[in-house]
Amino acid sequence: MGSREIWADFDDDGVVVYQAFKPSIAAAAARAQTFPLGQGFNRDRMTWIKPSFGWMLHRSAHATKRRMRGIVRIKLRHEGFQAILAQAISTAFEPTVHPDEDTWRRALDASEVRYQWDPDRDLETRPLPRRALQLGLRGGVVQRYVEDWIVEIREMTELAHEIRDAIRSRRPLPKGPLERPLPVSAAIRRTLAMDVDPADA
Repeated sequence: MGSREIWADFDDDGVVVYQAFKPSIAAAAARAQTFPLGQGFNRDRMTWIKPSFGWMLHRSAHATKRRMRGIVRIKLRHEGFQAILAQAISTAFEPTVHPDEDTWRRALDASEVRYQWDPDRDLETRPLPRRALQLGLRGGVVQRYVEDWIVEIREMTELAHEIRDAIRSRRPLPKGPLERPLPVSAAIRRTLAMDVDPADA
């Protein structure tokens, strides 16, 4: 298995992604089961979603960084997540996807979804020998994300803090999400450059 796989928590109902916000935005989203207007979530800006909980813990320092003290778990419909993946353009030039940098730049500027692969992390935020996918959404895709594709939103801030406290006190960690490689089509694998040799990435 290559280092670029979409490790995620998923079931028949959907695929889980994570976001971190100010606590007020996270709480409002959990109450409304979406991102309601007027509650701090800006639908006109790019918003980043991450299927890896460990990477979310790393990015937010276990929900302690400024403006990232509230983590939410968002389950998206499979068709919505697949639609996001199909539109994604890499934030860096991928020669296996685009013939030249000018073509890639035009595609990136035109797309409403961009992606990048970062070193994945475990619950203690230690690097793993695989990549974690991040997806940036903007424009009409954000509207569909908020209005059509969300199945469920739950707060995960308490679990993030419990994991942090267990690490500090050297106690056994609480159980995290069960993540495994998400099957995707050959077309999406090409779009996301998933089969690129890790030594060349």
